[in-house]
Amino acid sequence: MVIGYHSKKSGKSSDNKLTMPFRTLLLLLVLSVTDSTYAQEYHDAPPLTLRPLLQQLGTELMQGKTGSIVAVDPATGEVLCMVTNSPDGPDDALAIATAYPPGSTIKPAQALVFLSEGLVKADTKIACRNGFRDGNIRVKCHPHYSPETLTGALAVSCNTWFLKSYLLMLNDRHKYGSKEKAVSTWHDYLVSMGLGGPLGIDMPGEKGGLVAGVNYLTHRYKTGWEPKTILWAGMGQGDITATPLQLCNLAASIANRGFFFTPHIHKNTDHTPLPARFLTPHQTQASPEAYATVVAGMRLAVTKGTATELNRTSYPVCGKTGTAENAGKDHSAFIGFAPMNHPKIAIAVYIEHGGFGADMAAPIAGLIMEEYLKGRLSPRSLATVKRLERMQPLEKRVSSTK
Repeated sequence: MVIGYHSKKSGKSSDNKLTMPFRTLLLLLVLSVTDSTYAQEYHDAPPLTLRPLLQQLGTELMQGKTGSIVAVDPATGEVLCMVTNSPDGPDDALAIATAYPPGSTIKPAQALVFLSEGLVKADTKIACRNGFRDGNIRVKCHPHYSPETLTGALAVSCNTWFLKSYLLMLNDRHKYGSKEKAVSTWHDYLVSMGLGGPLGIDMPGEKGGLVAGVNYLTHRYKTGWEPKTILWAGMGQGDITATPLQLCNLAASIANRGFFFTPHIHKNTDHTPLPARFLTPHQTQASPEAYATVVAGMRLAVTKGTATELNRTSYPVCGKTGTAENAGKDHSAFIGFAPMNHPKIAIAVYIEHGGFGADMAAPIAGLIMEEYLKGRLSPRSLATVKRLERMQPLEKRVSSTK
């Protein structure tokens, strides 16, 4: 099914026609009939939670790109925006069933584990001299001030800080007794944050990512494994993957300081009540004190770190960029929420082969948040839309294979 969309920049119908998922078309048709943003009564099926203007803007931003935008209301779990694109057009599976390496977007979750377990404190400093080194293992880290505290490490996305902290946990025999117990403890924390399996969204075909537990590691590494074997998970690579929906949910759980609602695309109404599982909050295992520190670090990432692109708003944004390594150009990722202390939107953006997280994913997320919170884009943001439309890694990748 192919439809056009209205361009906010020109006020004219775009010449580009995009294939849109049925849920998006249904929403637009319902709203055109009812002339109501929320479609209060729709007798044949529950009204959708998706916001048309966010869907429209997201569709515009995703032209020429492969990936997903997912945004939710942290207070309810309602999906506010879900836009995908691929060489074959929109594909919901990219958002709810495609498990990617999360890259540095997983670092807030790692920090929550390390803090809650008492392995580090907010003021723990770890030195980084342009990267992590251990024997023949070398991991680069971009230049930044050193040593950094935890909040600073989140802000500048220091690989060394998180790799050393992850190894500290896995090697702590005094606290855990064995590496297996340490991995199991780490695994359980992340699963409690909605990672490692399907969340249960009210859409068909959802799949979960991977959080490696003892059974998985024993099966994969037939000759045995050591903490150094799996250290890459500390920076969001290797034996850990997540879907964009899961990353968005992680952002929502941090925005809520420790709980989340199962994401859903259908509204809860008197005529069409949702099952209780969508209305029941899920508590994570991380401590409230840990969340306070991580939120501060994600705010610092916006004010002084890797996501300063988003520090031009009247509302405080918290975020974490991610650059996921893979064959070919890196993937661009971002998770975040706003406003900082009264969050109304949590978001994840994942763009295949989009480069650094700050290059593409972060500015796209910022535009979606601005549209939702302010109701329109500023002239400066409209210029950013035009710039992002010119950045089309999909076209470059397709042409390079010819």
